[in-house]
Amino acid sequence: MRFPGIRGFAVLAAAVTAGGLAPAAVASAAPAAPAVSAAQCSVADLMVKAGDYWVAHGPNLAPADSQNSTFHVGNLAIVRTTGVSNHTTLPWGQANNYLLPTTAGQPFRAEDEAAGEAFLDLYTYFHPDPPILADLRSRLATEVDSVEAGHTGYWDHVTALNMAMPSFARIGVMDSSEPTLDAMQKLFHSTEKSLFDEFPGLWRTDAHSAGYWAQGNGWALAALVKVLQVLPANDPRRPEYLRVFKKMATTLSVLQRPDGFWNANLLLPFGGPESSGTSLITYGLAWGINSGVLDSRWFKPGVDRAWKALSTKAVTADGMVGYVQPKTDGPGSAKATDTSGYGVGAFLLAGQQVADLTPGCALPPAN
Repeated sequence: MRFPGIRGFAVLAAAVTAGGLAPAAVASAAPAAPAVSAAQCSVADLMVKAGDYWVAHGPNLAPADSQNSTFHVGNLAIVRTTGVSNHTTLPWGQANNYLLPTTAGQPFRAEDEAAGEAFLDLYTYFHPDPPILADLRSRLATEVDSVEAGHTGYWDHVTALNMAMPSFARIGVMDSSEPTLDAMQKLFHSTEKSLFDEFPGLWRTDAHSAGYWAQGNGWALAALVKVLQVLPANDPRRPEYLRVFKKMATTLSVLQRPDGFWNANLLLPFGGPESSGTSLITYGLAWGINSGVLDSRWFKPGVDRAWKALSTKAVTADGMVGYVQPKTDGPGSAKATDTSGYGVGAFLLAGQQVADLTPGCALPPAN
């Protein structure tokens, strides 16, 4: 397993040792020098630029909503990959009192649980303070009771898999809670039965859609990565998640455009560049290679093409991640100037995994 990964532990250990910092301080204080310099690693340089650009120019950065939460998961991936912090995620969590949003009449809306993953990253890698996870634990415990009572249809949209499933997996493993992991499996199977088509091995967006959305399938692939990272090798639920991941990966590798992007609607042979779906798929495929789950000989050329497309066309010289479709409930077109927090976060997650595949991005040996 690569959770949190050799790079993540090495970056944090180097920061703590070199700077005399307690782990809690790493998220809000940059190390004296980046763990990977721009000269060594263009991937790291671009990740830092993209994060800094969004912090400086992104709108409505305060709420703990799914847009900002996805960005902050990616933002902490910058620190874990490069050792560089923009001092943003910890204050954001503190300002929101580590509380998940609520929606009237929808107590277990998956989008309202997306912040849980960012809070888990803060807790796990930087600031192990129990209050950070208190509201998340409470929300999941109540939802587990509801699932055990037979209510398994809460994840009725493919994006819900990434918004909620990783928190179930991580809290379940962290707390050795079989009820939490069993509830996750029941929720996943309900969504799988409704939305996953074994042929061609792709997810529909919701029960009313017929096509296959690149971003939606990217969310599903990313969710499976995050669950597979934490589940023990002998967990009885793991084989089904791994089977779906591999099936998706094979199909997606065939559907990639010659220019490295994936179309917003995967099976349509036309459409312009779209970076959010491409970033999420790149993240998933690159993790599969890094973890040994996918054959590098088959999948790495596609990851290389995708990263080249993202880094040379989607991201501007000053770090703006463009070509992010504004439509967030199905396929849509995107312009070079279209950007969003979830698109930036997805790009940063892709960069984290691509860095592990890139010569020159390896951390220097410890002294």
